[in-house]
Amino acid sequence: MTGFYYENETFKSQLLVGEDLSKKEFVECTFQQCDFTEANLSGTDFIDCTFEHCNLSMVVLEETGLKNVSFKSCKLMGVDFQVCNDFLLQLKFEECQLDFANFQQMKLSKTQFLDCRMESVEFQETDLSASTFNRSQLTNSHFHRSNLEQADFREVIDYRIDPTQNRIKGAKFSLEGIHGLLEKFQIVIA
Repeated sequence: MTGFYYENETFKSQLLVGEDLSKKEFVECTFQQCDFTEANLSGTDFIDCTFEHCNLSMVVLEETGLKNVSFKSCKLMGVDFQVCNDFLLQLKFEECQLDFANFQQMKLSKTQFLDCRMESVEFQETDLSASTFNRSQLTNSHFHRSNLEQADFREVIDYRIDPTQNRIKGAKFSLEGIHGLLEKFQIVIA
């Protein structure tokens, strides 16, 4: 990828490990089975793009624009999304591995996390209002002073949310997962 602007292109099986892909613009592009591990995407804009079966683990996203970007069956381990450009930020994750990702202090209202593995993810002071976490695993993920109002946790696996430290008005939880809300209080539900 030597150019600076790409539109309506499909990139397949690109090996871009550790590459400097900073300050580029991709509009309505699709990335399939590409390996971006540890690539530098700083200052790059992705607009209406889709990533499918890609490895983006440990990518650098300093001031990266992610405007209506979908990730499907992607590996995004250790990604610090907090440093992204928040202008028009809109994300969707489906069947992704997001272990050790950082979403602190981000506005992610209405974000969809569908069938994702999200172990040890940071959600401190994050706006996740009206977001959906259907069938996602949140083992050891940390929610602190976050807005979870109207969020859907009904089909989440293994979450821990302190209702005294997060806003949860109108959030949806299943009866089977209620222990994840009450664990702090050390009560027994039988």
